[in-house]
Amino acid sequence: MPLIDSSDAPVTPVRGAGPATPSRPWWAVAVIALAQLMVVLDSTIMNIALPSAQRALDFSDGQRQWVVTAYALAFGSLLLLGGRLADLFGRRRMFVTGIVGFALASALGGAAPGFASLVTARALQGLFAALLAPAALSLLTTTFTQSRERAKAFGIYGAVAGSGGGIGLLLGGVLTGYLSWRWTMYVNVAIAGVALVGALLLLPRSTRTSRPSFDLPGTLLASSGLFAVVYGLSDAETYGWTSPRCWALLVGGLVLLAAFTWWQGRAAQPLLPLRVLRDRLRGGAFASILLVGAGMFAIFLFLTYFLQDIQGYSPVRTGFALLPMTLGIMTAGQISTIKLVPKLGPRVVLTAGFVVAALAMVWLTRIGLTTNYATEVLPPLVLAGLGLGCVLPPAMSLGTYGVAAPDAGVASATVNTMQQIGGSIGTALLNTIAATATATFLATHNTADRTVDARASIHGYVTAYWWAAGIFALGAVTAAVLLPRRRTGDRS
Repeated sequence: MPLIDSSDAPVTPVRGAGPATPSRPWWAVAVIALAQLMVVLDSTIMNIALPSAQRALDFSDGQRQWVVTAYALAFGSLLLLGGRLADLFGRRRMFVTGIVGFALASALGGAAPGFASLVTARALQGLFAALLAPAALSLLTTTFTQSRERAKAFGIYGAVAGSGGGIGLLLGGVLTGYLSWRWTMYVNVAIAGVALVGALLLLPRSTRTSRPSFDLPGTLLASSGLFAVVYGLSDAETYGWTSPRCWALLVGGLVLLAAFTWWQGRAAQPLLPLRVLRDRLRGGAFASILLVGAGMFAIFLFLTYFLQDIQGYSPVRTGFALLPMTLGIMTAGQISTIKLVPKLGPRVVLTAGFVVAALAMVWLTRIGLTTNYATEVLPPLVLAGLGLGCVLPPAMSLGTYGVAAPDAGVASATVNTMQQIGGSIGTALLNTIAATATATFLATHNTADRTVDARASIHGYVTAYWWAAGIFALGAVTAAVLLPRRRTGDRS
């Protein structure tokens, strides 16, 4: 199969129904990217606002995790279903439905009088995000079939998807610091309003790619399996990897996903046709997205802790301090997708990006009590952004490359699922590793030392960064083994 060509020939002829080309395609990209930004930033925007929300609504530390987990559970477990619904009932229709539902859920959360209504709103946000995200990516996939335009569009989209977590932290800090935690929810209403108007004006109507059918067994197996895996990882993050419930959920989820895979090979109208996964290029891209998601969230998470708890940064200053990595992802995402992948091929670019990100993590292991941001945090932060920008945007483009129009939605959902599951794995695994390292340090050092708590926390962060470097190194090996080495434009 030929890879992405540097010419303007179509990447793959799209047979069957799909959206017509928008009259203003780059405005359409802006609308799609804005909607995706709303979905991604909501995975982190509440993190900084949580202490304020907890004081205002008077809920316990044990309950606090559900404000984050409710969104992740609904989003992660329903993505495949959302992607298939976009294929069956129209991508524009699901895109608009997702925007409207997300806005209403955000308004409900902003006005929440208590804990239960806030968690309900977060779960509803996740549900509508699961409709919105696959529809957004599949609209991009079926709209841009010329190689150069596709590369530019996916460079923009991938940069937004990769930097949304950092933007969420920055926006959460600004809104919480200057207005109220409730505005971390209300801001979505404004974003959704702009995206909705743009969608109605700029995105053409799409017809159904096939007669609607519903793989009920596949839907139940996939949704329950993904739910159990995400829930199990959230449980591990809260209670540690020794929790029996955590392992019961993880093992049960993997069994359900194995049963789902078996069923997809036999179902007449499968939820996720296995032909989407069997392609070597897409398979390597999916694995890369999983691993980059697992390592990337650690950077935001532990640097946020380090800058606020050790360096004494305010939430707003922390958000701005993390901004250079976001800019690095956006810059490298454009260059890698438009210039490097067409010239060097996916194996070289993604492998190099993982290596650069791993080196940045090794550099961050040098942080300490007297670390200077400008000389010891900023350089590896920029380096990490450049490395991740060479992985995530190209991988998201490759994950939907060459897919037939009837499968565009579910292929897009698989891309989002890999990023979501990767983030859940990374957050749970590295949080536990950091906490264990911190506890071990405290147990083996003089507790009379006034700096011991801070040094123990830093030891935990450093340990997590070594593991993140290992995850990115595994990503480099995975990309080198799974992705084709042919230069783009070579014929098969």
